[in-house]
Amino acid sequence: MRTCTTTRHGAQVVNTEKGGAGATGVKASRQRERQRLIAEQVLREGSVRIEVLAEDYDISLMTIHRDLDELETRGLLRKSRGWATAMSSSLVEASDVFRRDQQSAEKDALARAALEFIAPGQSVFLDDSTTTARFAALLPQKAPLTVVTNYFSLMESLRTERDVTVLGLGGRYVSWSDSFMGSMTTTAIRSVAADVFVMSTSAIIDDTCYHHTQDIVDVKRAMFDSAAVRILAVDHTKFERRALHALVRLNEFDHVIVDDGLSPERLARLRETTRDLTVARVRG
Repeated sequence: MRTCTTTRHGAQVVNTEKGGAGATGVKASRQRERQRLIAEQVLREGSVRIEVLAEDYDISLMTIHRDLDELETRGLLRKSRGWATAMSSSLVEASDVFRRDQQSAEKDALARAALEFIAPGQSVFLDDSTTTARFAALLPQKAPLTVVTNYFSLMESLRTERDVTVLGLGGRYVSWSDSFMGSMTTTAIRSVAADVFVMSTSAIIDDTCYHHTQDIVDVKRAMFDSAAVRILAVDHTKFERRALHALVRLNEFDHVIVDDGLSPERLARLRETTRDLTVARVRG
């Protein structure tokens, strides 16, 4: 067996070559790790020449094109004229596959803080954000509950919880967000009156939540209008991003939860513009 360790772009890649029955599994694992690093590099830099990626990861042009084709299918990036370009921009949201592992500590802190607003026996709308996915994992602590969501990953993760009833909202399935959208989804939402809605958003600009796609805005707005209590949970990076479509102003939420990575200036502004502000501690 031969093991070779190399470091690229601050991340460590371990290449292991061996014979025997485990060789296929090792190759698949190495490919998944390489694709994760490629996606992170492209999203970090915005655009990278395909030849540069092949050199960076010491693979052939044929292999890098296969990797990029798979990442493009998953909604993480776009291939165009020799370049790999990040999909996350003011117009397009990154895939939930990538977003899932970003700001993990902050999302966990936000989830714990949001749980304090939930009581057993309630019905809860959850959107398709990766922040509320962390929150959903804690919900069995407040069971019995009913969860209403369009996020397929949540339906899967909660379906085995005996005291959590899941109402799955159907409609047009969108793979990059792993969720259901469209008029069928919003019509179903409007037929339900939930106690609480917990959501996140892509960007906050001028005291307003924004998102990249109108379809997601429509779903979130329908949940917002159909819930008695509305809770926004956002990490500090959302105040540094931009998106295209306005959703709802911060002062319309009953509770806003942020992490302690927010600047003092922005915290002061939030205290002025929100009804109730919770700062979830991550650091210290």
